[in-house]
Amino acid sequence: MATISDVARAAGVSPATVSRVLNGGRVTPERARRVREAAAALGFSPNRVARSLRTRRSSAIALLVPDIANPFFTALARGVEDTAQRTGLSVVLCNTDEDVAKERRYLQVAVAEHMAGVLVAAASRTRTDLTEPAARGIPVVAVDRRPRTAEVDAVTVDNRHGAQEATAHLVARGYRRIACLTGPPGVSTAEDRLAGHRAALLEAGVPEEHVRAYTRHAVPRVEGGYAAMRELLALDEPPDAVFAAHNLMTVGALRALREAGAEPPGCGVLSFGDIPFASLVHPSLSTVRLPAYELGEAAAALLQERIAGSDMPLRTLVLRTALEPRDSTAGPG
Repeated sequence: MATISDVARAAGVSPATVSRVLNGGRVTPERARRVREAAAALGFSPNRVARSLRTRRSSAIALLVPDIANPFFTALARGVEDTAQRTGLSVVLCNTDEDVAKERRYLQVAVAEHMAGVLVAAASRTRTDLTEPAARGIPVVAVDRRPRTAEVDAVTVDNRHGAQEATAHLVARGYRRIACLTGPPGVSTAEDRLAGHRAALLEAGVPEEHVRAYTRHAVPRVEGGYAAMRELLALDEPPDAVFAAHNLMTVGALRALREAGAEPPGCGVLSFGDIPFASLVHPSLSTVRLPAYELGEAAAALLQERIAGSDMPLRTLVLRTALEPRDSTAGPG
């Protein structure tokens, strides 16, 4: 039996686009035509998901994210909700606060309430445990962060490539003492972004000890970025640029730099992930744009396939980032 992915491949579009077309969403006429022709040729029924849902006790899915106050996860959640609504699914939003114990309790609730499926941005690469919903036959898709401890479908971003491109941009602009603010060890996105940053510096001939000396792990919050940036500014040779591998940490770093009179572009700042009005602040903030909404769309579409009974091999979809240079990385002058 054909799946949404089969139709997507035949039409040359994403599974999320197929879902939008078949459920009345807005797409270009050309894409809509290709999707309908592919669905007809493959004998795909757009009502198959809805029929499957009627056999379950719940038409709700759980979405577990670390912090819905983060604009990235707000956009991701909207992508999930818009896609889920098209096939009659409701979304139950759960904030884990990067807490594995809290995450485990929410997963237990999802099992107890017989939810149709779970989307999870894992609190830990090594300690997140998805065995209980999997054992109960509840489909699980990892979104943004993929734990090593579970074999599940996943939709992620190419964090390493995006971070490597961002740091290479700072090198090209003439910065030499480039720091990295990243999240705690054990979080997949933090580790991957640090790996990309490190690779760019080593490729530029920067010694490994320099990379370590200018790297700080912190809580991925405004206050974490502020404290880490203050620590770096207290070094005998403070950094002349900072790659903030988390958007909220960027805000804290900017506050610390302003207090120290070392605002960009004198000390360059590049944020992995947008902050509101990044293009409007002065100087405008260089960022790595993350496809947050598209992540949510793709993850929800993949989960819908599993809910409908797809037995295809496990898949990992990797979306690309986009570097957006602005005035905050104009060069040390």
